Amino acid sequence: MAIAAVVLAVVLIAVVSALTGAKVTSGGRGEVLPTTKLVGHHVQNFKLPGLSGGEIHGPWTEGHASVLIFFASWCTPCQGEMPKVARYIRGHSPSPIDVVGIDANDERSAAQAFVKKDGVTFPVAFDANGTITGGDFGFQELPESVFINAKGVVKRVHFGAISTRALASGIKMLKG
Repeated sequence: MAIAAVVLAVVLIAVVSALTGAKVTSGGRGEVLPTTKLVGHHVQNFKLPGLSGGEIHGPWTEGHASVLIFFASWCTPCQGEMPKVARYIRGHSPSPIDVVGIDANDERSAAQAFVKKDGVTFPVAFDANGTITGGDFGFQELPESVFINAKGVVKRVHFGAISTRALASGIKMLKG
């Protein structure tokens, strides 16, 4: 009887969390259950300054599926995630999928040093005040990863540090 009560309580918490848009993960492994309000919705284009100059916008506006990696140099989970993500992208061409980093709520010099140290080769947008990260996407924590199809529709969101396995799975899903 006690086990049934615990299971019921866990199910009720998950249902309430899903209905209120809260983040729900399974087993603490960072695997996201499909509860985010972003999934299935079209994402508006953004334009941000590039960390290395120029301007970066949403690749889906040119018909390219994309993975957005939201991070910051001060974010402890990001510090563990980014070297692995950068190494994976360098070793596995995600083409025709575009990978774009979005550094949020950070100092430009710290962000530049961070991506240089980790060998990031994909373009990185600089969201100094979190306008896109917290505003358009509604993220309050970092890191987060968003998988967007070529039409600009969010297909998957991964909350927290993403493993190379989850990254590869998301890229494969966008290619398929």
